Amino acid sequence: MPTDRVTVSLDDDAAAALDTLLDHTGAGRSEVVRRALDFYAANVDAATTDAGPNLAAYHRMLASGEHVLLDVDFLHCFLEYVEDGSGEPDPAFVEAADTVADYHAREYAERFETVGDLLDWLSFCGFVSVRAAEGDTYHVVFPSASLRWFMMRFIERSVRDLPVELDIEESVSKVLITERSVGSS
Repeated sequence: MPTDRVTVSLDDDAAAALDTLLDHTGAGRSEVVRRALDFYAANVDAATTDAGPNLAAYHRMLASGEHVLLDVDFLHCFLEYVEDGSGEPDPAFVEAADTVADYHAREYAERFETVGDLLDWLSFCGFVSVRAAEGDTYHVVFPSASLRWFMMRFIERSVRDLPVELDIEESVSKVLITERSVGSS
């Protein structure tokens, strides 16, 4: 196979990156550059797409300690064990969760204009799966009954300061949420 030779000018950052890769891999310069090109070609969309404000905000929250990465199984465990023995969530847990939702309601009033925006955010964070239907209607799917209860309570409380009202239709594993502007019927 013929070899194409390429001459590349590297700025200081690129030269330092190449040196780091050479030290880390133990491979030669040509091999490292070939691997880097292969990797970039396979991931060009991710490398060139604007990460967007949500990803940047989420990164800031992780970096600041405001949010943590949590295995979804842990979340399900937590929610399964907050019952008070009667099959209902412990009232102290409900009160604490409502306090968090009420705080977020104030934050979300400044951050989101629609329930769709909020649902997109919650989907991005991994709490729900959302599929837009017609107009301002969304199919929201939950991985468990406990997460459904928890997130629906959170959603209903946290949108209280948005200029919308919700029509909620519950099914077995999903919820149909339609948002209406306040004052419309």
